[in-house]
Amino acid sequence: MHVEHLLRDETLGLRLLWAEEALLDREISGVTVTDLEGPARFVRPGEAVLSGLVWWTPDSEQGRTERFVAGLRSADAAVLLAGEETHGSVPDDLIEACVRHRIPLAAVPAHVMFRAVTDKVYLQQWGELSRHHALPENARNRLSHLAAQGGSPEEVVTAAFAHLGQGAVAYVLTATGRTVAATPGAPGLPLVKAAALLASGTGARVPVDTESATTPYKRWHLYLPDPGTAPPRMLHEVAAVLGRCQEQEAQRETGRDRAAAQLGLLLTRDGAESAAVVAAMRSCGLPTAGESYRVATATTGVQGTGPAEDALSEAVAQVAGTGPTVVGRLPDGTAFAVALGTADGLGEVWPRVAACEPSVPLHGGTGAPAAGPQDLAAALAEARFALASAQSTAPRASLLVDASSLTGLEALLTGIPAEVRTAFSRTVLGSLLDSRSASAAPLLHTLRTFLDCDGSWARTAEVLHLHVNTVHYRIRRTEHFTGRDLSRLADRLDLWAALLCHKTVPSADIPHGPAQFEPDAARTR
Repeated sequence: MHVEHLLRDETLGLRLLWAEEALLDREISGVTVTDLEGPARFVRPGEAVLSGLVWWTPDSEQGRTERFVAGLRSADAAVLLAGEETHGSVPDDLIEACVRHRIPLAAVPAHVMFRAVTDKVYLQQWGELSRHHALPENARNRLSHLAAQGGSPEEVVTAAFAHLGQGAVAYVLTATGRTVAATPGAPGLPLVKAAALLASGTGARVPVDTESATTPYKRWHLYLPDPGTAPPRMLHEVAAVLGRCQEQEAQRETGRDRAAAQLGLLLTRDGAESAAVVAAMRSCGLPTAGESYRVATATTGVQGTGPAEDALSEAVAQVAGTGPTVVGRLPDGTAFAVALGTADGLGEVWPRVAACEPSVPLHGGTGAPAAGPQDLAAALAEARFALASAQSTAPRASLLVDASSLTGLEALLTGIPAEVRTAFSRTVLGSLLDSRSASAAPLLHTLRTFLDCDGSWARTAEVLHLHVNTVHYRIRRTEHFTGRDLSRLADRLDLWAALLCHKTVPSADIPHGPAQFEPDAARTR
């Protein structure tokens, strides 16, 4: 279908406001409905964009319209179809912006439903493709209706393989092996087994291509254990419909993203009223009474929206099942999730999710279970601290840390920002860190050994192969330079904490941390 064909359809009654003749001849690849001020992320080249203009207001600053239309231009949209129901007509500044950016513009009368436009496009597309695909006509018609009406992946695979009989088994799997949908009667596929099947190349596997799945953590695969069940052309046709399902799901998530961001803002704000938190939870679809919650945070260190949220969403989906969850971004850009229950098993899932993108370290943190909405802020604070610990402990490897595992001083210190740790060690150790002093290194080494030996003079002398009087002399010099008395427990703790904060302390001299996962293989310290 071309832009001109859509605009001339009398059953829709679209009214052309501006277009150049050459632009009317462009083929429409699909339809996207959006009211985002920045729509480029969700629009694919050649798509018709339907907008109710909710983002536009008469008193909005002039740049808002410019950003919206510029986003359509950068995404290479074929035409903008602007609804008249919200404002009664299409604003003049929107028409002017479309002229500047050469985006064809048509008005959608208030009585015309957006779904009528999407149905028209997709029914036409499937009709034109009918001669070139392997699906029977009735199955193709069913899929075309499902694609237009926002059908679920489960409905799509059921309709697509129904004509093959009950023996047809097909799955829609994520890259980690989680089952998104399956044909009726298909046996359950455990996560580990499903991931192994995808990696082994056995069976028939067709990736679901969609621009909304911009990271490996979010990609779907259509998988058939028996490659002879259906012809490859049919599988690619079904995968195309599944791609539309995923696109529509991404569009529906836009509203949930805003609600999640509001919840995250409230949970990080000191003194946020509990009533506001409860209201935000309801907006996110979370129950607010009689439940316990688990909060998790994540970051990949990759700039921009997407990777950390997608990875965390996939990880939580594996342990939370079908229960309601919320995944969003905190004001500082950190991804966070709130799930019902305790989310047990997240540590086992983490390396599988991280393996989707081995070159990118995936760091995460979890807090203690929250008994109710009033405890969510504290649980989030714990999860953020645990995340900082994971980043500090394994900066180049994927690692999930639970706040409950930070049971020792060294583990606790890993959650403190590196700059703060460095400043503390310099303040406490002072001239013992002066590399220009010949006596600094021996004194620092003696202090570390003395504390490692629990303050035993004889054991310290034995380990260092020194006379005990030399150890006494060095410790007195250390006390002089640091202003601390090593006979006092408090001063010993200060010096030990400073040594742990000092970045040059060999890992063999300090207690070992939690399990961490290298990009290519698991490694336990």
